[in-house]
Amino acid sequence: MQVKTEFSIKDLENLSGVKAHTIRIWEKRYNLLEPDRTDTNIRKYDLRHLKKLLNVAFLYNEGHKISKIAELGESEIQNLIKEQSERQKEIYAIQSFKQAMFAFDSQLFSATYKKLTAEQPFNEIFFQVFLPLLEEIGLLWQTGTIDPAHERFISELIKQKIIIHIEEAQSERKTAGPTLFTLYLPYGEIHEIGLLYANYEILRAGFKTIYLGANIPLDNLKHIRSHHDDVIFLSYFTVTPERGALEDYLTNYQNEICGKTPCEIWLMGQQAQALDKKSLAKNRNVSIISSINQLTSKLESLKISQI
Repeated sequence: MQVKTEFSIKDLENLSGVKAHTIRIWEKRYNLLEPDRTDTNIRKYDLRHLKKLLNVAFLYNEGHKISKIAELGESEIQNLIKEQSERQKEIYAIQSFKQAMFAFDSQLFSATYKKLTAEQPFNEIFFQVFLPLLEEIGLLWQTGTIDPAHERFISELIKQKIIIHIEEAQSERKTAGPTLFTLYLPYGEIHEIGLLYANYEILRAGFKTIYLGANIPLDNLKHIRSHHDDVIFLSYFTVTPERGALEDYLTNYQNEICGKTPCEIWLMGQQAQALDKKSLAKNRNVSIISSINQLTSKLESLKISQI
């Protein structure tokens, strides 16, 4: 697969939030970007153009006039961005992470992350920076603006940071109660960031976890049940099971894993949100959790109940 290094004006619009019509005006009036042209006179942009437009868009959104920005040299733009970034840390960080993604620049990612950690706890960084970034990247991937390699690169870097904090939470964990959480992704599901972060929050709450990771067949959960009585399974359904197969999956879970004894499963992710709430009301083993905030609240309630 060839990694994308050339962009259309529509790609730049998707990445920067600046309309293609506006980009054309900025080029014509201020010579802001000087794209190459195809044989059929269609604009084509490279990584330098993208980086500059992201910087310009950041300053423009902070209230600077485009006519003034266009007069600045690259070093002047960088100095002005540095001043502005002190007031808009999250927005600037997202822009920097996007630049790191396109350049496959892990050092830029690390430097940006380090600045954030100097003033914010990890859970705030995850909610205020990583989640909006991942949502935007998901849209960019769906529109073909970025390659899968870009998405995987930035996702793996974010996963590394979550894992570091998981290790810290494991070493600092204070027992909240006897309940054991087992986290897994169903077979065919590869989107792991949400599950990893849920593991972090459960450990922060003081509970013990077993993390099984991705591509776990349902019958593998039997081995956990054979060793532990007080266990809650937690899974993240992003793309699988498909909506038509969700109820069948939960029926199989009930029959194969639970039998006649209670065994809770907490479900997160967009596929889980589509489940029919009326049919779920009959299955007391299943809880649908719509957000990380709801998860933390549910964990707190469980902790109080076990005191």
